[in-house]
Amino acid sequence: MTHQNYAAARRQNNSLKTILFITLFLLIAAAGLSYVKWWPYYNKALHAIADHTIGSSILTGKEDSAPSPSWHAAWDYAVTYYKAVWKAAILGILLGSLVQVLLPSGWLQRVLGKTSLRNSAIGGLASVPGMMCTCCAAPIAIGLHKKQVSPAASLAFWLGNPLINPATLIFMTFVLSWKFTVIRIVFGLIITLGVSYIAGRLMGNAKVSTVALEKSIPNEQQPEAPLWRRWIVSMWKMILNVVPAYFISVLVLGAARAWLFPSLGEGGISILLMVIIFSIAGALFVIPTAAEIPIIQSFLSLGFGGGPAAALLVVLPAVSLPSLLMIRSAFPARVVWFILASVIGLGLVSGIVGAIVL
Repeated sequence: MTHQNYAAARRQNNSLKTILFITLFLLIAAAGLSYVKWWPYYNKALHAIADHTIGSSILTGKEDSAPSPSWHAAWDYAVTYYKAVWKAAILGILLGSLVQVLLPSGWLQRVLGKTSLRNSAIGGLASVPGMMCTCCAAPIAIGLHKKQVSPAASLAFWLGNPLINPATLIFMTFVLSWKFTVIRIVFGLIITLGVSYIAGRLMGNAKVSTVALEKSIPNEQQPEAPLWRRWIVSMWKMILNVVPAYFISVLVLGAARAWLFPSLGEGGISILLMVIIFSIAGALFVIPTAAEIPIIQSFLSLGFGGGPAAALLVVLPAVSLPSLLMIRSAFPARVVWFILASVIGLGLVSGIVGAIVL
């Protein structure tokens, strides 16, 4: 066999392997999302349409206010929270590790390696089928970033999962109102596309370097480790980087619920101050997917008004302390702080809009 024939056969073999790996990843993702998200949310949507509710507030349960800070409050919230998200959390870690071993680096870098609004839009569009909360989407965003996908696209995928979740938008329309849905779509797109793009520019890598592309090409003299071994190593590193901070921060936030969301309804505090408090607290607090809807429904029943409700509508799902700590393992501190500040600022704007139109 001539050198040219050998090279052509090798390229064909690599192309077939790439197609096989991409197909395998898509099949695993589709099967996992069908079980964890798509089918359960279909049933939940029917419940929301018929009963105009999707359950009680995870923040306060059946009570009017959150329990006082204590170990019991921390543990009780952690148990309730993890019962709601454990399947999605496992799926997020699984897909985040598989991204790193199944999806081809060179192809991802060429398609999504440049920080641009176009790639932010692609990352946001790719997030729509995921419908994950910010913590469950974080491992996948980290995996994409490690494959040299641009920060803008990776962050848009992370932020788009909770903010432009189509199932949540359906729940919201029937449980709250179409006005809440419009506010969520507008601010969700601003954060998913705009904040992710600017955050990507802060990274200072408008385009993936040639050196990075060359490193993504396997070296014939140094063959890669077997796929199963690379997957186990990737999975283990992901668990070490994600799980400890995730578990501890959920406990802390569960204990601090009463401090983060004090009972302000009867204190005569101005709407603006309530919006500020809720924008900051909501950006730090952690919730499962769509849990902001019953939380907002509960606050509205207590007379908190449209301003604080609209602020929570944006900040509660967008980010949380646990998800920010996860992302910090792969992104610089300035990017994490910028995202947090942007979400809080847009939450304030959303609260002002809500106070006017809701």
